[in-house]
Amino acid sequence: MRQSALDSLRASFRGELVLPSDDGYERARRVWNAFIDKRPVLIARCTGVADVIRAAEFAQKHQLSVAVRGGGHNVAGHGTCDGGVVIDLSAMRGISLDLVRRRATAQAGATWGDLDHETQAYGLATTGGMVSTTGLAGLTLGGGVGWLMRKHGLACDNLVAADIVTAGGRVLRASADENPDLFWGLRGGGGNFGIVTSFEFRLHPVGPMVMAGPIFYPADQASALLAFYREWVKGVPEELTTVVSLATAPAASFLPTSIHGKRVALVVGCFAGDVKDAAAVFRPLRQFGSPVADLICPMPYEAMQTSVDSDWGPGANNYFKSGYLEQLDDAAIETLLRWHAHAESPYSEIHLHHLGGAVARVAAGETAFAHRGAPYLLNILARWTDPVRSQANVDWARNAYASMTPFCTGGVYVNFLGQEGDDRVRAAYGGDTYERLVKLKNMYDPSNLFRINQNVPPTASSDSQTR
Repeated sequence: MRQSALDSLRASFRGELVLPSDDGYERARRVWNAFIDKRPVLIARCTGVADVIRAAEFAQKHQLSVAVRGGGHNVAGHGTCDGGVVIDLSAMRGISLDLVRRRATAQAGATWGDLDHETQAYGLATTGGMVSTTGLAGLTLGGGVGWLMRKHGLACDNLVAADIVTAGGRVLRASADENPDLFWGLRGGGGNFGIVTSFEFRLHPVGPMVMAGPIFYPADQASALLAFYREWVKGVPEELTTVVSLATAPAASFLPTSIHGKRVALVVGCFAGDVKDAAAVFRPLRQFGSPVADLICPMPYEAMQTSVDSDWGPGANNYFKSGYLEQLDDAAIETLLRWHAHAESPYSEIHLHHLGGAVARVAAGETAFAHRGAPYLLNILARWTDPVRSQANVDWARNAYASMTPFCTGGVYVNFLGQEGDDRVRAAYGGDTYERLVKLKNMYDPSNLFRINQNVPPTASSDSQTR
């Protein structure tokens, strides 16, 4: 880039421009997933919509690729790039509430922790990520599973409007009444159509106290636990969202020392209804088997939302493989437990998210989030610290997922999808939804400026443009 071009950008840009020669560059270029190591030529830290427009125009004029960063938590590393411009929204974290209408408007750099902190002051919340440091922008645009989803739907189901900067520099409002086609695509279609700068969410009465937490079992009870779980969740109310985790017990004070470093199975739940009704709902689970630790109790919703933040902080290497399960039969259970026993890292886990409820009630085609009928979302999370062990950990996740494909639908959750090729992106949406997204892409981003994402290329785009 010529110095004159940078000087021109600086003259119209309120935020900070970080170059590879700057002292803060190394810190600024890094994202949550340490497995991603890329070097942009410019990081544009925006303070508002005008900065976003200027940065996007600059990248387009100088034919530089664009990565958009909200929370920087995307496992595929789409918040950064090699040789391009990172449009960093992390300074844009303003939140306003309309308590009469039960609405929250948040800028795109806000995290779920930011939003929860404001809304819980009034006993309100919307479905957000299960790690509070996750950016609300990326999670919402890809769908958004969370602890309130069975009662209140996905994060994208609670989006009522969004402001977006398109490739042409236009600022558009997307809602059911304004640009409804674009609004449809933003609810699950990712960052393919522009840079969303603010989100308006529907809020619900939640908390401030909820019945929630994990219950731990030793590995020798895991098979029986999963068989019990698949029957138990068929009858639980929509207020309860649960996740099964096959993990390794940390050396934590709340666990007996005899289990530290050993394989465990745990069920984590959050009851989004009246706390006094939760005891009866959790009772069958708490009476099952011989748990080594039962931490289910009344707690602040914010505490539940931040409970695993320390386990999933930045600085570790991460690689995910994800799919939707059609069934959790005995063969699937046996397969999951076999790979759990051979995990390469003590930080790796296998998760089963129980879906249904409000997630499944949204009609097919109503949003760009297409896979609502499966009972479970599977995520195989390889996480490790030693770079020398990278290939072994990636192979573990890939092989574990390959063994589970007979039990899967063939679909994949966009937010858990890595760099796995065009076919997997198509699988994330299914044929009809994908073709509809292509038509939107043709309309709003025909040059594929916004392609560092799970990309839906426009019809006219060449192969070189989409990689």
